[in-house]
Amino acid sequence: MDKVAVLTHILKPEVISTLLGGELPVSVIKNNRYISLLTSDALATDRNAEDNSLDHAIQAALTDETRSVILTGPEGSGKTTSLEKLVVGWAKGEHFQNFPYVFHFKLRELNSLTGTLSLETLLLHHHGKVPRESLPLILKNPAEVLFVFDDLDQCKQSLDPSAHTLCSDPSQAASMPCLVASLLRGSLLKGAAFVVASRSTGSLKFLSGTMVEVLGFLKPQREAYFNKFFPDPIAAVKARIHMEKTLGFYDICTSPRFCWTVCSVYKSLMDAGAKLPETLSQLYVNILVHLIQSLSLNEACSREFVSALGKMASHCLLDQHSSCTEEEMNSFGFQQFLTSVGAFLQVHGDPSERRVFSFHSSLMQEFLLAVSVFCDNSTPGGAEKMLEKHKSRAKFLDLFLSALSEPLQRRPLESLLGELNSDQIMDFKKWFKSNSEQTLKGFHKEKHQHCFHLLHQTQNESLVKEMITPSARIGISYGDLSLQDCVALNYVITCLGELEQLNLYHTGNLTEEQAEMLAPTMTLSRKICLSQSSLSAGAVSHLASALSRGITKELDLSHSHLGDEKFKILCAGIRDCKLQTIQLAVCNLTEAMCEDLVSALTSGSSQLCVLDLTFNDIGDQGLTKLCKALQSPLCKLQDLQLHGCKLTAASMDSLSAALCSGQSELREVNLNHNTIGERGVEALCKSLQHPLCKLRSLKLFDSDLTGSCCPHLMVALMSEHCSLSELDLSVNDLGQEGALQLCQALRQPGCRLEKLCLQRCELTEPVFKELSSVLTSGTSRLKSLAVGIHAVGDQGVKHIWDAVAHPSCLLEELDVEMTGLTDACLEDLCAAIRASKTLKTLELRNNSLTDASVPAIVEVLQDSDNMQEMNLKYNDFSEEALSILDECDKIRY
Repeated sequence: MDKVAVLTHILKPEVISTLLGGELPVSVIKNNRYISLLTSDALATDRNAEDNSLDHAIQAALTDETRSVILTGPEGSGKTTSLEKLVVGWAKGEHFQNFPYVFHFKLRELNSLTGTLSLETLLLHHHGKVPRESLPLILKNPAEVLFVFDDLDQCKQSLDPSAHTLCSDPSQAASMPCLVASLLRGSLLKGAAFVVASRSTGSLKFLSGTMVEVLGFLKPQREAYFNKFFPDPIAAVKARIHMEKTLGFYDICTSPRFCWTVCSVYKSLMDAGAKLPETLSQLYVNILVHLIQSLSLNEACSREFVSALGKMASHCLLDQHSSCTEEEMNSFGFQQFLTSVGAFLQVHGDPSERRVFSFHSSLMQEFLLAVSVFCDNSTPGGAEKMLEKHKSRAKFLDLFLSALSEPLQRRPLESLLGELNSDQIMDFKKWFKSNSEQTLKGFHKEKHQHCFHLLHQTQNESLVKEMITPSARIGISYGDLSLQDCVALNYVITCLGELEQLNLYHTGNLTEEQAEMLAPTMTLSRKICLSQSSLSAGAVSHLASALSRGITKELDLSHSHLGDEKFKILCAGIRDCKLQTIQLAVCNLTEAMCEDLVSALTSGSSQLCVLDLTFNDIGDQGLTKLCKALQSPLCKLQDLQLHGCKLTAASMDSLSAALCSGQSELREVNLNHNTIGERGVEALCKSLQHPLCKLRSLKLFDSDLTGSCCPHLMVALMSEHCSLSELDLSVNDLGQEGALQLCQALRQPGCRLEKLCLQRCELTEPVFKELSSVLTSGTSRLKSLAVGIHAVGDQGVKHIWDAVAHPSCLLEELDVEMTGLTDACLEDLCAAIRASKTLKTLELRNNSLTDASVPAIVEVLQDSDNMQEMNLKYNDFSEEALSILDECDKIRY
């Protein structure tokens, strides 16, 4: 085979590079601008070195066992250039020398072969100039033959072997698709090797072999490409950074062809000292202006030409045709423009043959369709109809329309096409406004995001403020945003100036790139919710920076599994910001992070008042360190949540010392689910009696307490210095004796307790009786009482009902869940509700009330002015009774 002839054919440019068509493979190869493409396998294994390039992936895949390699990837991803580089390398003796014969075919070109021909004829007419006498040798040794097929998806007829009667004789005449199908299946020239390239499509499932997914250019490849394109390194950096910032989040940026287009546009604009485009729409406005100017047509012809392109675009989208015949082109109005379409379209075939025309990219196809909609002078309503018509086919059409509906965006085009149809534009804007307002009132985050994308393309701040009305639900969760979504959301919030809540709940992986894009939005958000999310270290760094520069007062990172190292990064932002509340429940924090936290809390600029460390294993040593901050006059903490932090009595002395130091501002401490025990309670009670202790709420739910703790609590509650108004002792074995001691304290006029929780504390009927006495004493300040999960029955709870009915009782909230209530309590229950002037909420879950109680309960609640809610869940009601309960909006069931 004549390798020189192969080389000459490939390296001989038949056409010139165009703005949309990309740099020709021959130009890329000759000018040493070839960048090795990234494959999915290399990305998955974090390999990006030269020895893991696409070229090497193909060589590694072609073995004696595997004779076919299928390259798949989107349009413009560099497959054609890679295949031509492969053939050039073979012709130069660089690789694949185990194949004496390499035949390179483009299916687009083979489409022009109509009728029938044999494999022998096809090979003899190949540009490798195979001598006729060599043909028997080739056919006899198929293992020495490599076929390179490009554009497999562009074959006009199916290549599926099941659609053809396959041939096995190289001299047998058949259609071109049948020949290719026979070769790929192995019925013809069995043993030959194949490297084929195709866009990702379901129509080629019949292919067997090693699949290699071509990803094109990611950031490292784009950087290398820009450096090779721009002679000036400073210009290369400027252009690349601008592209990454404004376009890098679109999938199209992985396309080498698109990178060529962007570089060409940027270079032209930079040379002219013009501003670079900020959006995808602005880029395509620049491209279209450049292409129209290159045709030197007058205004009327330019408009007619764009309209014809729009008709072609619509036809290809709706009929899902990738190309059009010359007859079809004429029907669109191209008769006088066929000599000018080369800058806009790919043209296959010679003028003397049956030519076909296709768009270089689906993006330009949709942009031309959008422009043609506003060029249309027919009845208004065309835009909405066009959107509906192309709804499942066009991904970017409404984005381009929203951009072109803005005067500043379309002005460069109007200088060449004349003024666009104002009626069509106004009609679209009405639809856009109405649709957006409706969308933003809903809860579908994907629809919200699409609306933000449309607004981003308009680049109109006043329009954003007009669209985002007070009824818009901008606070819904926007978790798991794409990078593209982050850019659009950030644009909208930046236009608004501030945001009540940035809700990113359940974000699977917030990357550094995403956080960087959202950083301005973070600085403008009063609350940031990242609960149930995962953040990279880089993302945490941007979050910390945003906190230090912004207005955020509340940050929720609960269940984010942050860890000590990332928390250390976050502390840089906490140290100097407006943050008042931070929720860090279940963040995998340990004692190791406490030094950083103490440093932040005592920085002098920290405004943190609420700190939630629920279910983090900081342990006694961690709390002891934290207490150093609590004793500092610079620490402003008022609410400390230490629920389930593996604390014991060992750290309670330090906490007690902090509480009565005179410096601590703590008002609430939650020690639920810790092993505090009697010794720990004794230490805490000493601080409660101290005149400098400001604590008002203490929660000790399930903290290993027994009745022996109650004398300490009793003394503390009776102290004149105790300011405690809320105490939760639920799920502790206090027993009858311990609870009765607490009642003694509650009876004292000096006891300030207003909320008491004693659920599942082993209470008995005598305790309920004593509590009733306390509530009716005239000295008790109790407004909320929870005594649920005690099997005292109707008789035990009757004491409480009697108290509620008493005029001296101040109770507003009562919880008697799971106390064994039956219908027998109904008279006392209703009498209590009627008599009480204060009771607002009543918790009756998990009891044994039946349908017989329902009418009386509904009646008494409807008659009550002060009762707001009664919870009757998990009682013994029938479906019929539940429908009656449904009539009263105060009842929860």
